[in-house]
Amino acid sequence: MKTKAVLEQADIQAIAAAAQAEALKNNWAVTIAIVDDGGHLLHLNRLDGAAPLSSHIAPAKANTAAMGRRDSKTYEDVINGGRTSFLSAPFVQGMLEGGLPIVKDGQCIGAVGVSGVKSSEDAQIARAGIAAIGL
Repeated sequence: MKTKAVLEQADIQAIAAAAQAEALKNNWAVTIAIVDDGGHLLHLNRLDGAAPLSSHIAPAKANTAAMGRRDSKTYEDVINGGRTSFLSAPFVQGMLEGGLPIVKDGQCIGAVGVSGVKSSEDAQIARAGIAAIGL
């Protein structure tokens, strides 16, 4: 039997605070979502000025990253590369850059999804959040 790390409340708060700080530093109005390894929502914060739709897109990106155990951009690239049939994949809705898995000791323990600015900037915010817990 394997032992696996899990996100605790302190981890979630640290990720959220660092991601929010990165967004605010750049004056980016975004929504930040954090999910567990099963894609279940643990945290959602829609910053002032963020579009209402971003509160649906950020959790979808996070869910996709957690369930797929890889960056959500991977799926965007597959589709942009011509494999449009992937759009029919079940339970995969956030197929845009900005969802990043949280990986510890080779195991996905959750993910961060961000929506509201350019996709590369969304990913930058997610990376800043994950870095706050040393991963």
